[in-house]
Amino acid sequence: MLPLILLVDDEEDILDFLERTLNTRYNILRAEDGRQALQLLETEAVQLIVSDVMMPEMDGFELCKNVKSNFEHSHIPVILLTARNTIQAKVEGLELGADAYIEKPFSKEHLLAQIASLLNNRNMVREYFASSPLVHIKSMAHTRADERFLETLNNTILSNMEDTGLDVEKLAGIMNMSRITLYRKIKAVSNLSPVELINVTRLKRAAELLASGDYKIYEVSDMAGFSSQSNFARNFLKQFKMTPTEYAHTHQGEKKAEK
Repeated sequence: MLPLILLVDDEEDILDFLERTLNTRYNILRAEDGRQALQLLETEAVQLIVSDVMMPEMDGFELCKNVKSNFEHSHIPVILLTARNTIQAKVEGLELGADAYIEKPFSKEHLLAQIASLLNNRNMVREYFASSPLVHIKSMAHTRADERFLETLNNTILSNMEDTGLDVEKLAGIMNMSRITLYRKIKAVSNLSPVELINVTRLKRAAELLASGDYKIYEVSDMAGFSSQSNFARNFLKQFKMTPTEYAHTHQGEKKAEK
C-alpha cells in the first residue's frame, strides 16, 4: 500500500496543488486546519503530515506541538510550509518538533524529495533495528514521547519474558492501554505487529545472553521465553541470518582477540 499523507491548509487551491503533486506516489487525506487534522489522526494511520503554518482555528505550529507531544502520534513526521521566512519562524517550528521547514514558494521536486527522504530514513532505521542483534529499541525513537514509550514497552516485555503466551492482549493490559492503541503505535513506530516485536525483543535479549558467553544455548532459549530450543534456533536464524551457535562463536572470537 502507498503511504498515507495528510495535507493541512485552509486554502483549497493549495490543497488541490499539493494533492496533484503527491497523489501518484501517496494516498492523500485533506484537512482545512489543525483541529480537523487532529480529528483525522484519531481514525487514520497517517505516515506523514504536510501543513501550512498560517491557518485559522489551529495553526501549523500548534498542530505540530499537539502531534509531537501525544505519544499516539509523536512518531509522525511533520513538514511545515510557510511564507514566513525569518530565522525566528524556522527556529520556532523546529523547536516544536517539526522534521522539516519549507519556505513558500517551493518547487514540487523539493517537496517530493523531502517527503521521500523522511519516509526512507524511517524505514532504514526500522530495518536496522530489526536486523541488528544488539541495537536497542530506542534507536527508532524520533521524539522524547516515542523514547519514553519504547523504553516502557521494552522493559515490560523483558519483565514478562518467561511468559511464552505473552501477546498484545496481555501486553496492553500490563501497560494499561487499549489493544487497538498499542497495536497502532507499535506498527507505526516499528512496522512490526506486537507479536513480531515481542519476538524480536526476545531474540535481542537472547543475543545479549549469548554474547556474554555465560550460558548454554538451551539455557538462553528458556531465559528468552521460547517454547523449545529448535523454535528458538529457527527464529534466531530467520531474524539475524546466523544460528545462535555461529553468533556465540563470533562473540567468543572477538573476546579472545581483545585479550
